[in-house]
Amino acid sequence: MAATADERGKGGIHIGSVQGAFAIGDHNTVTHNEGVAGPATDPAQQELLRAVRALRDDLSRAVETPQVTALSGELADTETEITDTGAAGPGRLARLRTALTDASAVVGLLASGAAVGQAVAALVGG
Repeated sequence: MAATADERGKGGIHIGSVQGAFAIGDHNTVTHNEGVAGPATDPAQQELLRAVRALRDDLSRAVETPQVTALSGELADTETEITDTGAAGPGRLARLRTALTDASAVVGLLASGAAVGQAVAALVGG
């Protein structure tokens, strides 16, 4: 970040390239979180993610009911949480478990539904 001969004394600033975090001016705060989140590395979370994706795929062919729609939304949110943070938190798992129970008439017919149920049970116990 160096001023050219023509810019000196004229208040000009030239920024060639920047990597990472930076701030310009007074009283700034910079936070740089490189590589904070990522895919699940816990085997139980990886299994849940695989099962969630399979059930989402299967539900895309199911008859839409309010329960199926709610479960599809919870599955999507669970997938996003795992891929963004590396794990589905306890609150997310509880909501997913409730949605699975509410849509049990459809989920009970799908092997992928049983897989999600087992993966959630393994993570929350019981």
